[in-house]
Amino acid sequence: MSITKPLVQLNQSFILLTVLLGVIINPLILILPFVIGVFTLVTKSNPVILLGKRFLSKAPNEYPQEDKAQQIFNQWIATICIGLSLIGAFMNIAVIFYLFSVMVMIASGLALAGYCIGCTIRYRYMMWRYKKAS
Repeated sequence: MSITKPLVQLNQSFILLTVLLGVIINPLILILPFVIGVFTLVTKSNPVILLGKRFLSKAPNEYPQEDKAQQIFNQWIATICIGLSLIGAFMNIAVIFYLFSVMVMIASGLALAGYCIGCTIRYRYMMWRYKKAS
């Protein structure tokens, strides 16, 4: 299973933009990417990607593809961090709010630039499991 790269980038941009707006304007904005993240993890279907599919100019298989399992793993990381950021905001613990918000913004920004932190984490975890099993 795979997802077209432009749709993955759309989701990364959505996360980056909403978290940035949550930091600059109002932390309540983080509820949107959090709810979409939870929905995605429960259903394995991302509303941002589903909406974006309508705007592809070519058939999905004509674009570079990204691994769906990797994207779900990345969504777990982003959703957990956004959730922790929300907890920090609601508990009035600024360091938690900013720490996790900035982590998400850095990770999504780097992903848009071509480096996937989640991919590195998952790869190292899979290698660790393989070595442990061997």
